[in-house]
Amino acid sequence: MAISYNKLWKLLVDKKMSKADLRRAAGIAPNTMTKLRRDEEVTLTVLNKICSALGSDIGDIMEFIPDVVQTEEK
Repeated sequence: MAISYNKLWKLLVDKKMSKADLRRAAGIAPNTMTKLRRDEEVTLTVLNKICSALGSDIGDIMEFIPDVVQTEEK
C-alpha cells in the first residue's frame, strides 16, 4: 500500500501556507519534510503535529493508495 500526501499540499495552498510555514508551525525537522514530499512513511507523532498545526484531521492530509493486485484467470 502506498501513501499520498497530495491532500496536505492542496490544504496548504487553500490556507496560503508554504511548506516552510508548515514546518515551523508544526515543529518538524527538514528531513521529515523531505519524507513527506517523497510520499514516504512518517510517524503518527509527526502527522499529529501537522493536524494540530492545521486544525485538521488525518484524513484531510493523507490517504492510502492500495496496490493493484492482478489475478490470473484460469
